[in-house]
Amino acid sequence: MKKVQVAVVGSGFGALTAAALLAKAGLQVTVLEMNKYPGGCASTYKRKGFWFETGATTLVGLDEHMPLRYMFDATGIKVPMNRLEVPMQVRLTDGTFITRYPNLEDWILEAERVFGKSGQREFWEACYAISQKVWRTSLRQISFPFSSFSDLAPAIKNFEFRQLTLIPKAFQSLSSLIAKHGLTDNKRFVQFVDQQLLITAQNLHQEVNVLFGATALCYTLYGNYYVPGGLRQLAQAAVNFLEANGGEILYKHKVISVMTTNKGAYLLNTSKGEILTDFVIGGLPMNNLPHLFKESAIRKKLGKYMLNSEKVNSALTWSIAFERTGHEPDTLHHQVHVPGGVPYVGSDSVFISLSHPEDELRAPAGVCLAAVSTHVMHPAAHYIDQKKELEQWVIQFLAAQGFLEKDKVLYVQAATPGAWIKWTGREWGQVGGYPQYMAIKPWRMKDARLDGKKAYVCGDTVYPGQGIPGVCLGGISAAHKLLRDHFPSYLQKLR
Repeated sequence: MKKVQVAVVGSGFGALTAAALLAKAGLQVTVLEMNKYPGGCASTYKRKGFWFETGATTLVGLDEHMPLRYMFDATGIKVPMNRLEVPMQVRLTDGTFITRYPNLEDWILEAERVFGKSGQREFWEACYAISQKVWRTSLRQISFPFSSFSDLAPAIKNFEFRQLTLIPKAFQSLSSLIAKHGLTDNKRFVQFVDQQLLITAQNLHQEVNVLFGATALCYTLYGNYYVPGGLRQLAQAAVNFLEANGGEILYKHKVISVMTTNKGAYLLNTSKGEILTDFVIGGLPMNNLPHLFKESAIRKKLGKYMLNSEKVNSALTWSIAFERTGHEPDTLHHQVHVPGGVPYVGSDSVFISLSHPEDELRAPAGVCLAAVSTHVMHPAAHYIDQKKELEQWVIQFLAAQGFLEKDKVLYVQAATPGAWIKWTGREWGQVGGYPQYMAIKPWRMKDARLDGKKAYVCGDTVYPGQGIPGVCLGGISAAHKLLRDHFPSYLQKLR
């Protein structure tokens, strides 16, 4: 039987963040991953000699007061990346192009051009101000949400009066902010906002509170980056740091169950044998954890936080390789509204990420890779078996939008929620974290402590939720709470 100090289940970026920080602090960490690549939903996989992104995504979180910057600074991890001059373009159903400029003033002028001047400046200035406060507060209040008296001391120490101004925003839906600036009847604008929110908050303006919604809408106003070789390079850098600091990652190790022992340790039953560990961090969605942790007390505690399939999303994704013609868009990331919706799914837009023309780590010169995705709501009730029809549709749609020429396509493969179940093991093929809902306030979300003893959790379904910055922050919180609970003197190594 193998014995370790800290076992981390899964290698999503939240889990890798926690693992790297704990290794930096001096603990011996073992990561258990069921696949042969690290990164979970923020990874890259190889097909037909091409490296495709697991999902269409952008990389943010490196600005001051943001989680990825903290993680890089704390560990010294460096990843080659290119800052995007234009984070994204959006195409409406009538063919209107919207450029999401990274400068606030430029973006406001663009929003006024497309949606009219009324209310745009005031709305976006308010959103940006809120987003700045949120990011500054998130790293100063790493112990939030509070689940132990030990959380209060650092919370009080890092308190700023400006943090209080954020509390009312959790009780206001984004629809109230839209109404405040006279934009409710601007249907074109509201539709744009909803489709943008689906990328980051996984829900529409009526259900997303101002706190999360304003932050979600402003992610293009912070540094957006492209990683040559794909997001696997980000995960691999964390793995390299872990291994250089006494840790390890064990691939093809699927954890089947976790049980507590009479000595206060945890026994992990894996596909490759048993592992005994003093501490365990679950880097899986909450809906997977009851299948993993067999203790009734843990299962009962998780129950009040979990959402069912009716309230979560999976994804339909396409991986496409095609020959470049020189007419491809210069911007790498696009959201395109689909007239009449995506066939068999009914979603209103697709998100498209293109590989950089100079990135020969993912594809040979002259070949472009596209990762295309759209939402599948209530995935348990929506089985999709029209893969070939959807592959034909996406090629025709992208050709009509000017992204590619049909006779230049080298490879296309659709991945349904069933494929996500197979690839990630996530219940129902759920991706993107839990959608934001007005009834779920930030302080009511699950924090990093799982059983109040030596088990912890991080990932996109616990606070704060989706996206690389969100799961990175969750991993930071898990590492800090474990250290504060059991090795308080080690925390100084992360400062």
